Amino acid sequence: MIVLGDQLDRGASAFDGFDAALDIVWMCEAAEESRHVWSSQQRIVMFLAAMRHFAAQLRDERVTVDYEELREGSLGDALAEAIARHRPERVRLTEPGDWRVAQALRSAVGNTPLDLCEDRHFLCDHAAFAAFARGRRTLRMEHFYRVMRRRHRILMDGDNPCGGRWNFDADNRAAFGPQGPGFLPPPARFEPDAITRQVITLVQARFGTHPGQADPFGWPVTRAQALQALRVFVDERLEHFGRWQDAMWPGEPWLYHAHLAAALNLKLLDPREAITAAESAWRAGRVPLAAAEGFIRQILGWREYVRGIYWQQMPGYADSNALQARHDLPAWYWSGETSMRCLADAIGQTLRHGYAHHIQRLMVTGLFALLYGVEPKQVHAWYLSVYVDAVEWVELPNTLGMSQFADGGLLASKPYVASGRYIERMSDHCRGCRFDPAARTGERACPFTTLYWDFLARHASRFAAHPRLAPQVRNLERIDASERAAIAARARDIRDDRVGHRDGDDQFD
Repeated sequence: MIVLGDQLDRGASAFDGFDAALDIVWMCEAAEESRHVWSSQQRIVMFLAAMRHFAAQLRDERVTVDYEELREGSLGDALAEAIARHRPERVRLTEPGDWRVAQALRSAVGNTPLDLCEDRHFLCDHAAFAAFARGRRTLRMEHFYRVMRRRHRILMDGDNPCGGRWNFDADNRAAFGPQGPGFLPPPARFEPDAITRQVITLVQARFGTHPGQADPFGWPVTRAQALQALRVFVDERLEHFGRWQDAMWPGEPWLYHAHLAAALNLKLLDPREAITAAESAWRAGRVPLAAAEGFIRQILGWREYVRGIYWQQMPGYADSNALQARHDLPAWYWSGETSMRCLADAIGQTLRHGYAHHIQRLMVTGLFALLYGVEPKQVHAWYLSVYVDAVEWVELPNTLGMSQFADGGLLASKPYVASGRYIERMSDHCRGCRFDPAARTGERACPFTTLYWDFLARHASRFAAHPRLAPQVRNLERIDASERAAIAARARDIRDDRVGHRDGDDQFD
């Protein structure tokens, strides 16, 4: 049977009926999987270290594992060679999460019978999502989330949602204010053992020119570590997660977030375990309902919803570009060398840790790319490259649909556009920055603010009648023609790379 790098689950359906006396597990580290996008060193270490630990676990259980350590070439070529080597009667595989990988493996198997098993990790299978989508003019996560709550009896009081509300998002948008977050409990970080240290050394040698850095590394790479990370989050941070989940603060990458997405996406942790832990903490009176519901909605609602969209829409979804964005991603996305403090902070921590929380992704790095007009495929490639939790089924819809509105509103009801004032409200980044979030034009105008008004001008006809964006378009109409021309000119300067670089006089104090 085949075990892929994001299928590290001993309870996976492909293991049903596995006979250690007769069957073997095949695993492979194919270099192309780190190069089809320019994967960051943290992301490569995460996958390879977790794979090697899982293989070691299987061997401890006396399972025969044909494990191919880092080899050049593609996963499909490696599988074809393994089939020729072992001559199996059948090949068994839990369905891949990535369309590209699924097609490559089907092709590589050739005439050998293939048993493709359902992925039980998820709470909504493909048929159930298709049934939800059938006959609906629009798909909205909130409607899907309510269906899932009822189906799985999660946070329910009989037939009604606990607390009388389905969604406590309105309670979960607080900013820290000028005093900052104060004391923050440390995240669960894990000292690399001998296996992980070997991987770090390998990645530094073979992928040293890739973005970011391999060391220090502290992500969970075993199931035991993933369970510990879940316990630490529920015990120490979930109580405050809801209220502060949208807040940002310079130099504080972890805040009250869970940092569990990578463990979930590699299947070291089951989503049911995370959901049950959060609901149990609320029922025991340890955390507020708004915090538990907000966390559960990310997993039971959003995570399952984007997977459904991905498999319903692929492969054409990857080419979505409803706003006809054609600009190249600014080169400083790969270095963080920009004088916009919010972007320097978000990109810098991303390259160091392979992590940024959802508001940094949506309303800092993603927002700037949307306003700038970056080609969505380039934005997608960057997100898939740099984050340790990035696997395509979850990253692609989040990027193209939620962040870039490239699908024209299939996944999200509106483009998430805002000026620099949003970042000023939700963080301390603007204090001491060389740019003024209130200014649209001039040397000190915040690029977010300039590009926000430029975005509205470029897409005014599309959104003039939009139920949620029309008020913003009407605000644009109040700006006189000369200032609109100045906004357009400064937007061109920003795209021509004449605004936003660090220079010797730029200070971050």
